[in-house]
Amino acid sequence: MALADLWTIELLIAAFAGGAFGAALGALPAFIFTGFLVVAGEAAVLANGEAASITGSVAFGAPFSPAISFAGGAAAAAYAAKKGYMDSGFDYYEAKNIGFALGTKPDVLAVGGVFGIVGYWLTVLSGAFAMPYDHIAMGVTLSALIHRIAFGYDIVGKHRGKSLLDMSPFEREEMRVIGDPATDGGTAKTDGGEGVDDSGASLDLQSDGGTAAAPSSRFAVEPWLPHQYKWGNVAMIGLVVGILGAYIAMVTGSAFLAFGISAASLIFLNLGVERIPVTHHIALPASTAALAVTNGGEGSLLAALVVGAAFGVACGLFGELFQRVFYSHGDTHWDPPAAAIVFGTFLVAVLYIAGVFPSASWVATLGL
Repeated sequence: MALADLWTIELLIAAFAGGAFGAALGALPAFIFTGFLVVAGEAAVLANGEAASITGSVAFGAPFSPAISFAGGAAAAAYAAKKGYMDSGFDYYEAKNIGFALGTKPDVLAVGGVFGIVGYWLTVLSGAFAMPYDHIAMGVTLSALIHRIAFGYDIVGKHRGKSLLDMSPFEREEMRVIGDPATDGGTAKTDGGEGVDDSGASLDLQSDGGTAAAPSSRFAVEPWLPHQYKWGNVAMIGLVVGILGAYIAMVTGSAFLAFGISAASLIFLNLGVERIPVTHHIALPASTAALAVTNGGEGSLLAALVVGAAFGVACGLFGELFQRVFYSHGDTHWDPPAAAIVFGTFLVAVLYIAGVFPSASWVATLGL
């Protein structure tokens, strides 16, 4: 993409509509559509090598690029929660409820549309300078930072454990009781009836008639995925999906098909099926690394599987690290998978530039 594309009126209009549509559906449902479109697009190319690219033009284009539709939906949720529009009974602060459809309120859709344009611009800027990472994933990551600043949320939030990485308050079911969601100046409470204020002093909340269960309470620490945050578990799913992603890439030649499958599988998570793992941030870097180490699939399948496994574990763990710092203590959705994809694709580019990998697959490398 060239810098001139920043002001291409047709694409700006399409990006606005894509961001607004992501707000209407909700960020997660919009992303699931991206997954299905990637599967359809890659299948079409495999069936007919001359088929028009649904993947590039639609799934990763203005309508459904995650930097546009998903990021627009996430920003709209942050705005709608501030305005008091969301009342879904979500366990965390409502701005994190990216599975919630925001409907047709004009101001909410406008916010989604504006952030659709922001995500489009961020993607174009990365592409114009051939930055060595996934440009769309970086757009998602930076857009979340921008919406936190724009709507007055803390960038990181206040940690209530021993450190930013400590998830044990969640495991103990400690709660924080908040009076003003914007300032989060309340207290924390355990399931045993004893509260802990921000200085660590104990408070007797047994006699307050059920403060912990009130709508104004929330977990002291909020892991992105309550069923997928323990280091060992994350490493194991990273290993498995990394191998699968590498294998799919090698037998199809597609770096994106495994990503599409993983993204589409989130329909079950959105429907409430428990313990569905989130794996697209594992599948895409693993697939890309497998093709990079084998120069487009020409090398050893075993080497591809080993490298895919390594990238799967590394990206899974990086995503978990990111969520512990930037998601679990904050008030809006800052996407750990997008950050992990940036990390993984950047690592592919670095290994290519260093001469370890014979190619960088589809990842840009600053023109080197």
